[in-house]
Amino acid sequence: MSRRLSPINRLPYLTLLRFSSNSTGQSAEYVPHEVEKKWQSKWRQKLKERGHVTNELPPGVDKHYTLSMFPYPSGRLHMGHVRVYTISDAIAHFHRMSGKKVLHPMGWDAFGLPAENAAIERGIDPASWTQQNISNMRGQMASLGLHFNWDRELSTCSPEYYKWTQWLFLQLFRRGLAYQKQALVNWDPVDKTVLANEQVDDEGRSWRSGALAEKRYLLQWFFKITHYAEQLLSGLETLEWPASVKLMQTEWIGKSEGAFFDFQLRNTRDHHHSSSSPSSPSSPSSSSSSLPSLRVFTTRPETLFGVNFLAVSPEHPLLLKTELFSESVMATVEEMRSRLSHHSTNNDSSSKHGVFSGLYAVHPFTGSGVPVYVADYVVSDYGTKAVMVAAEHRLLPVTEVVSSDGLSIINSYQFSGLSVEEGSKSIVNSAHSQGFGGHMTQYKLRDWLISRQRYWGAPIPVLHCRKCGVVPVPETQLPVILPTGVEFKGRGPSPLSQDEAWLRGDCGKPACCARRETDTMDTFVDSSWYFLRFIDPHLNDKPFSEAVRRWMPVDLYVGGVEHAILHLLYARFITHFLHDQGFLSHKEPFQKLLAQGMVQGKTYRLRSSGRYLRPEEREEREMVGDEDDDEVKVSWEKMSKSKYNGVDPEDVIREYGADTVRVFMLFKAPPELDMQWDTQAIRGMLRWLGRVWTLTHEHVEVCQRRGEREEEEEEEEGDEGGEQKIVSATHRAIQEVTASFTERHTFNVAVSELMILSNTLRDGRSLNGSPAYHSALETLCLLLAPMAPHVTAQLWEDLQGVRRVLGLPIIKGDVLSQPWPQCDESLPNRPTDTVEFVLQVNGRKRAVLSLPSHLVDSEDLSREVVRVPWRSASR
Repeated sequence: MSRRLSPINRLPYLTLLRFSSNSTGQSAEYVPHEVEKKWQSKWRQKLKERGHVTNELPPGVDKHYTLSMFPYPSGRLHMGHVRVYTISDAIAHFHRMSGKKVLHPMGWDAFGLPAENAAIERGIDPASWTQQNISNMRGQMASLGLHFNWDRELSTCSPEYYKWTQWLFLQLFRRGLAYQKQALVNWDPVDKTVLANEQVDDEGRSWRSGALAEKRYLLQWFFKITHYAEQLLSGLETLEWPASVKLMQTEWIGKSEGAFFDFQLRNTRDHHHSSSSPSSPSSPSSSSSSLPSLRVFTTRPETLFGVNFLAVSPEHPLLLKTELFSESVMATVEEMRSRLSHHSTNNDSSSKHGVFSGLYAVHPFTGSGVPVYVADYVVSDYGTKAVMVAAEHRLLPVTEVVSSDGLSIINSYQFSGLSVEEGSKSIVNSAHSQGFGGHMTQYKLRDWLISRQRYWGAPIPVLHCRKCGVVPVPETQLPVILPTGVEFKGRGPSPLSQDEAWLRGDCGKPACCARRETDTMDTFVDSSWYFLRFIDPHLNDKPFSEAVRRWMPVDLYVGGVEHAILHLLYARFITHFLHDQGFLSHKEPFQKLLAQGMVQGKTYRLRSSGRYLRPEEREEREMVGDEDDDEVKVSWEKMSKSKYNGVDPEDVIREYGADTVRVFMLFKAPPELDMQWDTQAIRGMLRWLGRVWTLTHEHVEVCQRRGEREEEEEEEEGDEGGEQKIVSATHRAIQEVTASFTERHTFNVAVSELMILSNTLRDGRSLNGSPAYHSALETLCLLLAPMAPHVTAQLWEDLQGVRRVLGLPIIKGDVLSQPWPQCDESLPNRPTDTVEFVLQVNGRKRAVLSLPSHLVDSEDLSREVVRVPWRSASR
């Protein structure tokens, strides 16, 4: 093989690369910060020149809405942020290079308790504190080279945004899906204020005053998400979500098929027994109609005739009628509520508590009296908060109602002798015909409590008028803006309830005496629709435009698995609602979900006390070598300040460069798994990028020297076999990296393939300066660009500078504006006759296995061959 090379004028000197003048001709070391500074500056300028991105989708152009969960502006990114935003940025680049119109926006989930705490502790205005944090985090994102559509940036604490959050509340309110009812809250008896759950410590004490928190009922606002329980459950079948996330949502919704029975309550004072003992009365009292009935839900209706007591949750609405119960009963109930608010109830019978309420219930079939207990093991957020119990009790008789073989019903009057299945149906049908029971589908899902007794949130847009009751604020008066200059004391009611000028409202009626609602909305409301606003965030007259019909649903949603239940469920609920009201053409907000695992750091704890060790303590122990110290337990846990195992993104970017951090985050573990931070491994990633840099600039130097020769023609013999290996390796890399972005999101596999390609190029240095070698380097840059945009942008620019030497036309535009390379599937898919499989255990390389390349075409066969026992692999 030969190629005629034509002389060209001397190429311009590449100042950034700082080629050394030593005799080996090696280029200078890869300096990430110089490269990243240059390209981040270029991208900022390009963003300014581009201006607002339109929502238009040209005919024949596909779209890809890539969205990562927007952060709370705490002021600093953590490594979990770095991981999720690196993933979404790489995916967005890939689809953009694949010819799609991509939307990849970023904003801020900016309301929340930390800003209000800062106001209390440091006297800082929550809005100013939040904006300062946003500015800091925006700069950190820029240092990672993240390409967000910053022209779509939004902040949920902006009146331009929460105007439409309030509009959403009004839509739900008008349709009966936003309502008020009594609900338990945490109450600080010293500061006289409501506490969020996170403001109560493990001992049940207020984070500020230290007082034991109490449980109190307050009138709270709810969204009726239970109205959509069945839709939310069935809609999961249409989604391309991880099975584990679907299962979590299915179990949270918790559908159960069963039956309900109504038991009429009676007061023991009406019974001939004067004792408060829960022994059964012989017949119902005629005065029982003065008391309410108690509805129970059961999935075992065949046990109805064996019931020997009923039990209600400590949070059952019946207990709001305190006049029905003695002081001692209510005191015990309050103790139960306190325990339940701070400790989860387990299945250990020793932890279960109950108290006889003093009430009886009339068995709907037999008329016998059934004692009613209050028990802390009755789940308050499932069923009817009341259950019927057929169990042994030291004071109550037990009647067996199911045969020992479990097949038929016994001791159940006319239903005796029937099979369990048929008897259950007959009992329920009979209860239904007599009006005290029936079939019932029940869900564990509870309505969404959105009230927050805080300042820093979206005000709930209603007025409370003595004459008119609860009145919605007219849409023309939105937004109801938070007052400024309020005083944060940390004691007493919300600052909103102290601002008399703000509290005064007008319901539109003469002599109005309306006052504004002082509760603000749960921040989950803000994040339940932000993905719709991103499509056109600057609208003034509506929350979103018709463009949502073209851009929605989100094609890929990327975020932490910790949000797999509440945030995703609330966003789905709001989208279903807006669809039903005709605002949207789609029911589901997120078609595909990538739920990435946590970033973990190595953690050191004293076994005796469980105390986490600071870094300086670990170093001191290592230096002293004191064997008498408590044994230290080493484990991998989610990064946290309190565990002293965190890594500051700014530090690692400063030390290794943004591209190194990005590629390492993608390579270290598949995105759905937890990732263990490894300083040694990230250094290895820096070295690999340096090798790619060196390979490219060795080639550039060879081409430059060629271009500097005097005008002459020469024949050069090529290495046809080596060239074929490079071409095959290149197309194999295209195939695997493309599949990693489109099918599997296995970015670790993509990086591994690029390492194989770079190794093939290193081994084929004899072809350095040839068109085939140049083409392979360009493809390597293109495939790596979504993951490492800075270094590939520079390498691409340098490669274009020597294209003329090879007789190739210069390609305009930077690397990220190029089309994604296409694979020639007719070529051999490996450069050699053998394939290397890297065996890893816990993310560490343990062995390399070479297999015949023909096995690669049979995935099942490859898996069988690679199934090596651990002992063999370790040796």
